[in-house]
Amino acid sequence: MALLVSAFFATRSEAQANSVKEIAPGVWFRQGDIERYGHCNNTIIEMKDYLIVVDANWPSGARLAMEDARKVSKKPVKYVFDTHHHGDHSYGNAVWTQAGAITLAYIGVAEEMKRVEPGRWQAMAKTQKDVAAMNQPSVEPPMETFQKSPHVISDGTRRVEFHHFGWAHTRGDGWVYLPKEQVLCSGDAAANGPWNYIADANIGNWPKVIEAAQKLKVKHVLPGHGPAGGPEVLSGQKEFFVELWKAAEAAVRNGTKPEDVTLPESVKLYLSPSLKGQVKAAMAEITEKKPTGEMTQQ
Repeated sequence: MALLVSAFFATRSEAQANSVKEIAPGVWFRQGDIERYGHCNNTIIEMKDYLIVVDANWPSGARLAMEDARKVSKKPVKYVFDTHHHGDHSYGNAVWTQAGAITLAYIGVAEEMKRVEPGRWQAMAKTQKDVAAMNQPSVEPPMETFQKSPHVISDGTRRVEFHHFGWAHTRGDGWVYLPKEQVLCSGDAAANGPWNYIADANIGNWPKVIEAAQKLKVKHVLPGHGPAGGPEVLSGQKEFFVELWKAAEAAVRNGTKPEDVTLPESVKLYLSPSLKGQVKAAMAEITEKKPTGEMTQQ
């Protein structure tokens, strides 16, 4: 079942890869090609005199997103927001800053980079050509960070809020919210499909973070991976982790092996070949009483 579901959504993802869709006036969602290149999605937000781009992407993804930003608007990109520290969302930072943009993130993103870099960058440079071609010793950290949430950018034409609701996918998860348009960019804290990577996660806390995001008035959810959607993206992601946690608790209690754990049909959208590892990580959080992200090595 997991393999079939993954294959189905991989096909759907490929069909929409590199597409750009206007979600609201002056707000565009660009779906990255995750299957072939591992690219994340981007959101392009038009302000009065400039653009804000959500997520730096890999270096190769950054260049494609930059091209598409130029197609939808002649305004320069002033800010690029890293929703978190993972390479597919931040390793393109230098591509943007070299073009004159300012990279921005919640302070937890910079702290996570200090924790895991330059090790991950250097390991990726050995296998990924676009990272190696940057000829840098490590990822370029965000130029500006904020600690108080929300951090607000407003120019009289549009208000953009940058939120941190807690540790879910990573310690530094950042969200971008447009209150007037009711658009929420979730990064990987809310994916729309079988792309939940949990190595740096706090699985037990993840549903609580989504609950906090659900308190916002939201019409459009633009995820870090998968197609754009509505509030069901948040509720579906939350249900997956609630069910994962319940199944892990039962497995710990009954001595069930991770590979023998199944989840209900209601969360099939999120099932992938990684389910065994996700169950194993959740079980470890329960028995060790600490987040998965505290147990992973650099």
